[in-house]
Amino acid sequence: MKILVIEDDPTVGQFVKRGFEEQRWRVDLVDNGDEGEARAIAEEYDVVILDMRLPGKSGARVLQDLRARGFERPVLVLTAQDAVDAKVETLRAGADDYVTKPFAFEELLARVEALARRPRAIASSTLRVADLVLDAATREVTRAGKLVELTPKEYTVLEYLMRHAGRVMSRTLITEYAWGYHFDPGTNIVDVVINHLRKKIDFAPKKLIHTIRGVGYVIREESTAGKVG
Repeated sequence: MKILVIEDDPTVGQFVKRGFEEQRWRVDLVDNGDEGEARAIAEEYDVVILDMRLPGKSGARVLQDLRARGFERPVLVLTAQDAVDAKVETLRAGADDYVTKPFAFEELLARVEALARRPRAIASSTLRVADLVLDAATREVTRAGKLVELTPKEYTVLEYLMRHAGRVMSRTLITEYAWGYHFDPGTNIVDVVINHLRKKIDFAPKKLIHTIRGVGYVIREESTAGKVG
């Protein structure tokens, strides 16, 4: 089990972290919404535990943005609001469950175990953008029916972009996903890999990998809307 806890109260955060670690589960603890959202996207967690009151980006906004980006893993919300309408609003916003503060760790543990037992949705192993096809089962990539040979990192970056096709992914998110959260964000390694991918994939008349200046990259069919590189 791997859990992400997004909680700014150090006492609560360490209490929850220690409790799950005693169950021999891996726990990552972050204390703000922006970092928590980035970690949830970049890494693979079984359950995310999200506090609603966070500095900077609120827990409600993190939840909304995660779901908008297609994040499908269970999210359990920690909230101090016990009113029925607040709980209903939280669930409708995309939470899978909630625990009201103050709480007993035994209840939190039971709810997280229940969420973790839910079967993951069976997704197709094939990703497509125009005539570019990536088969996650065989790790084969083809463009217009021609096999494309990629290095492991090129494949990882391409898969990440294709799983978020049509969405602009920042260099930071791509770096965290492909190289790990603690990789130097100042490096230009993402740009290097993107250039390699373009040479191998965008040989066809239709370019698929586009640069959004000052933001990052997006993979999609060419559009007349907006200027991309």
